[in-house]
Amino acid sequence: MAESFLMEACVDSVESAINAERGGAGRLEMCSSLLEGGLTPSLGLLQVVKQYVKIPIYVMIRPRGGDFLYSDQEVEVMRKDIELMKSHRADGLVLGALTEDGRVDAELCMELLAAARPLPCTFHRAFDMVHDPVVALETLISLGFERLLTSGCENSALEGLPLIKRLVDQAKGRIAIMPGGGITERNLQRILEGSGAQEFHGSARSSRDSGMKFRNTCVTMGAAFSAPEYGLKVTDANKVRTLNAIAKNTL
Repeated sequence: MAESFLMEACVDSVESAINAERGGAGRLEMCSSLLEGGLTPSLGLLQVVKQYVKIPIYVMIRPRGGDFLYSDQEVEVMRKDIELMKSHRADGLVLGALTEDGRVDAELCMELLAAARPLPCTFHRAFDMVHDPVVALETLISLGFERLLTSGCENSALEGLPLIKRLVDQAKGRIAIMPGGGITERNLQRILEGSGAQEFHGSARSSRDSGMKFRNTCVTMGAAFSAPEYGLKVTDANKVRTLNAIAKNTL
């Protein structure tokens, strides 16, 4: 069992970033569009969050939602985003790409990792869409990724716990395995004890009502699956504290 556990909080706003640090998160993953699994955030968000928090910020590099098979133009966007996030003091990057047959795109990942140097990189949950996770993990290790974020190729880390445990055993410390996906105070202890992982990933968000007094309820800004216009989801410092307390008691 780990001597201590590190919580990475997934955030998409300045308020969430501040709350995550206040609650005891050890690192941030900064994204936009969490409903799509997280996309590259704006430079403005990175710059402002940097003014308010001291913990490391790993920035998502993902140009669109959907699959992880990228066109030449999308790769060009990823390269440019890496360059910009590096120049604006990101502490690390979160990225990934697959081939059409469900393998890690080693060639593209090597290129992106080279562009990212010297920043450390996490391979994101594109891993959960691979054909063979055992082979994929060895590829990530050989490429030099620092960390893998995974739900164990299932919809949630709890459902994917058996595979996460096998990945931790396979990694043997060569890469950090970080469970993520549906982690809450109700299942965190089971996931940590069952996986042997030393880090975990969650958003720890609560819902709150918009401050808008006038509301046009006839109009929505996105598709049917989008978030309510007058409801906000923000990382909750108390939830982060609770998760950290559970992790501490798991020692």
